[in-house]
Amino acid sequence: MTTLSTPGPTLGVVGGGQLGRMLAEAASPLGVDVLVLDPTPDCPASPPARDQVVAEFDDTDAIRELAARSDYLTFEIELADQDALERIERDTGVPCHPKPATLDVIHDKLVQKRALADAGVPVPEFHAVDSPADVADGLEDLGAPAMLKARTGGYDGRGNVPVDHDTDHAAALAEVGGEGNAMLESFVDYERELSVIAVQGDGETAAFPVGENLHRDQILRETVVPARTTDAVRERAREVAFDVLDVLDGRGVYGIELFEHADGRISVNEIAPRPHNSGHWTIEGAQSSQFAQHVRAVLGWPLAATGLRSPTAMANLLGDGTESRDAAIADVDSVLEAPGANLHWYGKHETRPLRKMGHVTCVRTDDGSVGDLLAGARTLRDGIDFR
Repeated sequence: MTTLSTPGPTLGVVGGGQLGRMLAEAASPLGVDVLVLDPTPDCPASPPARDQVVAEFDDTDAIRELAARSDYLTFEIELADQDALERIERDTGVPCHPKPATLDVIHDKLVQKRALADAGVPVPEFHAVDSPADVADGLEDLGAPAMLKARTGGYDGRGNVPVDHDTDHAAALAEVGGEGNAMLESFVDYERELSVIAVQGDGETAAFPVGENLHRDQILRETVVPARTTDAVRERAREVAFDVLDVLDGRGVYGIELFEHADGRISVNEIAPRPHNSGHWTIEGAQSSQFAQHVRAVLGWPLAATGLRSPTAMANLLGDGTESRDAAIADVDSVLEAPGANLHWYGKHETRPLRKMGHVTCVRTDDGSVGDLLAGARTLRDGIDFR
């Protein structure tokens, strides 16, 4: 076995948003320096990172510079250019994890669903659609209503449009990016959405306890752990998550979103090949964080324990109002004073409506239920005002 030492290697990260910020914060205690590449000067990750390369995510020369200054590469955003990463990994010998080929699967939701279905991983029924006529035919096969999804580029509820027989199918296609960029998926009347933060290490795998996600307007608002479902459903969710890892290539953390059907069945909604919003609770609520695990996994280091330290609720702090403005918040006293509460501010310079600006995490300090924790996290979050 290779003997590890610290200070450790340097990790180059394509992307410098809040995920890059929390990756750098988790890497520091391990003696690992982080460099980030991001087009926004003084990006959220720049304070805890050692340095920033200011460049677009598909700037091949800039990614090559990042590789030249790093021992390993990873990414915290799917906009990373997989072709450039693959070529640079081959030319320089600097390993990238997860493997750039994984982005080929993740970038296109239709490719993703086909890969999962071919591997026997349960997914909702789906159809490729290239025209309004295809949408109509798909509704006949899948039933109505169904969800029209952008194959590429959609996130945080963007790129998803419910459609029925009497919907203007041409307009719906235009809304998700036009013909050739859409798929139709059967509507899942799910009991709840679950998520598993799973980790692929060097010859080992791990998963954090199953979380329950709560959305409004298709945007994640809160996550509670453990998920308020049965032990059997939680165990099945973990099994499916490990099956997903078998489909994907490369070390790292994967955020796996799942549907729990009314009969207890589990199907995969979407996958993120990186730390995920629904895993932020792990910073305070688990024996290790998803960010520390991602650093360990990418470097090929042993994974840490993933057990639950405490029942936990996480509430996203989203930008309010209708216009963009300088980012600042007030009235955080109640969060700072509350037992078991933690505030995370992402350091973004501009707030926009529904932009993720931070989150509040509450861990249990008494005999209350997970529902009580959720109510407390919501109250604390809602008491914070944008100035």
